[in-house]
Amino acid sequence: MDFELKTLRLPEAAAYKSPALAVLVADGFEPGEDALSAFIQRALASGDFKTEAGAMLSSFGAPRITTERVMLVGVGSASAAQVSKAVSAAVGQFKRGPATALTVCFAGSASAEAVASAVCAANDAAYQYTTTKGQGKGSAASKSPLKKLVIGVPDAPAVRAAYQQALGVARGVAFAREWANRPANHATPTMLAQAAQDLAKSVRVSCEVLGPKDVTKLGMGAFQAVAQGSAQELRFIVLRYQGAAKADAPVVLVGKGITFDTGGISLKPAPEMDEMKFDMGGAASVLGVFRALAELQPSLNVVGLIPACENMPDGRAVKPGDVVTSMSGQTIEILNTDAEGRLVLCDALTYAERFKPRAVIDIATLTGACVIALGGVRSGLFASDDALAQALQAAGQQAQDPCWRMPMDDDYADGLKTNFADVANVAGRPAGAITAAKFLQRFTSAYPWAHLDIAGTAWKGGAAKGSTGRPVGLLVQYLLDTAGQGAQQSPQRTTKQPSGKKAGGGKRAASTKR
Repeated sequence: MDFELKTLRLPEAAAYKSPALAVLVADGFEPGEDALSAFIQRALASGDFKTEAGAMLSSFGAPRITTERVMLVGVGSASAAQVSKAVSAAVGQFKRGPATALTVCFAGSASAEAVASAVCAANDAAYQYTTTKGQGKGSAASKSPLKKLVIGVPDAPAVRAAYQQALGVARGVAFAREWANRPANHATPTMLAQAAQDLAKSVRVSCEVLGPKDVTKLGMGAFQAVAQGSAQELRFIVLRYQGAAKADAPVVLVGKGITFDTGGISLKPAPEMDEMKFDMGGAASVLGVFRALAELQPSLNVVGLIPACENMPDGRAVKPGDVVTSMSGQTIEILNTDAEGRLVLCDALTYAERFKPRAVIDIATLTGACVIALGGVRSGLFASDDALAQALQAAGQQAQDPCWRMPMDDDYADGLKTNFADVANVAGRPAGAITAAKFLQRFTSAYPWAHLDIAGTAWKGGAAKGSTGRPVGLLVQYLLDTAGQGAQQSPQRTTKQPSGKKAGGGKRAASTKR
């Protein structure tokens, strides 16, 4: 969808030609002498419209208003969260048609945060997946007629920086959603690599793709073990964004790229197994971040690492009890082949050392235990560095893409001990998200590290089944804050680290492992 930011106060909005108009009305609305103000006053006085967030009243052919289709939408106190709720509801109504464009106009003042929230919410609500839907007669494809959205504010120049940043984030989120939504036969490791190479056509972005022979030479035995049961060849994708001097240490993002997860020999239950196409949500988020970076062009260096493969149960597949050697030299006893995400990540985390990074953040749909702990509201955050954890938490709050820091006491690692290797890939059921993070932490001693477990936030099930594109918003905000270029700076909000010996730093059921 195309976006445009315009200076539109209510008098101009009343005369503005648009197929549809949504007016965002906050608590304490102060009317003017224009037709829209009069319309809003009458609606409020009648009790048919209230300013609470998400309340809506539709009208057709209101007097002295040029646009025929008009909707009043309440935004409460006009906080970013309430604007997001209101705009999502309005776009959801209008995208059904017949209007081809929608103007969303603030009836009062519009903060930078509110405008950014409106852009992201509108883009999110307007998104429709159609890639694998047919186009012929009787097809299930139903594209929205809504092609353009105009954001009307009292002073466009004052919020343009926030608007541009939000637009970049929105497009990154949509890119991540698109790739995560594609079924596994339309998002193979090779196809993910091609998507990354296409991103490299952008300014300052480059891409290198490593295949099985390259991975063998690197000694990535854990990654290879997961991939060996699939007919699809693995790909190790290395994306680079060069926005600062070459000598500047990069931030490295590592995205889990299991394009389909059967669980391997430790086979998953059949119900909802189709949702395991979303097990590359971490990889999709890295692609989405690079899509945003290509547009926003911040002054920092970023590396994206995506170990991509399938986890399949054929005659060559790794077996429970097998011992493999990781790139770090540590040996791993694979007690459960459905805990494969940490195996591909550990080799990528070791590979990250060569960049001498300022920080490394891995993103993974890692554990069903994290879903039980935090549900679909907050992503799980594990970190070996307090400053990094605080920065990520603050970025998540700013981006309305929140996370929650989890404990990482050393005692949690006791369950990973084994008589047959340096470490086992799983512990017991208790604290499964934490023990998975403790496994990853063994491979991160060379740099500040954080792990985002997005098993509960990367996608939704049921009638709303589909990717959310999270945590692209959080990651882009963190990167822009790191570069000192965030359009909307807010004081960092820190969450108290749960007590334990050492602060720092694996789907739908707690027993599910990745």
